[in-house]
Amino acid sequence: MPVNELGELYRRKELSPRSTVKVALDRIDAFNETVNAFRFVDREGAEKAAAESEARWMKGEPLGPLDGVPASVKDILWVKGWTTTYGSLVLADKTPATEDAPCVARLREAGAILLGMTQSPETGWKGVTDSPAHGITRNPWNLERTPGGSSGGAAAAAALGMGCLLYTSDA
Repeated sequence: MPVNELGELYRRKELSPRSTVKVALDRIDAFNETVNAFRFVDREGAEKAAAESEARWMKGEPLGPLDGVPASVKDILWVKGWTTTYGSLVLADKTPATEDAPCVARLREAGAILLGMTQSPETGWKGVTDSPAHGITRNPWNLERTPGGSSGGAAAAAALGMGCLLYTSDA
């Protein structure tokens, strides 16, 4: 679902943040094992944020056009409470972030619902998403090919409808 259409559907109560997040999480469940688009999924956090967003929409008080939009971020950004590994074995056991990166904080302030982190090659620098820490991300249209990089996880997720807003640093 295009991001620019969600708000109007939420406003008219034809769709809800909870149902939109459920669809995204269901698609992650159905396809992630095959394509390896997501490194981490925060199901509990996403469902809680969706319920909060839905309450705002029901009162007619959304935070803005991104309120209730299922989103993900690449595994090179800090997200409070999540580990950021940069696709690296060296950084794989890193302590969870104590604060959000500024772009992540802005997404949250706007009401975007963070589903999880998409795959990145080690340190986010290659044209192929093949992390030594988390494996190879595959192209959903041909599993023998790459979806590219360094935001290949987000590219595969976008192709499969695993969210509506996928924050990348390229693709």
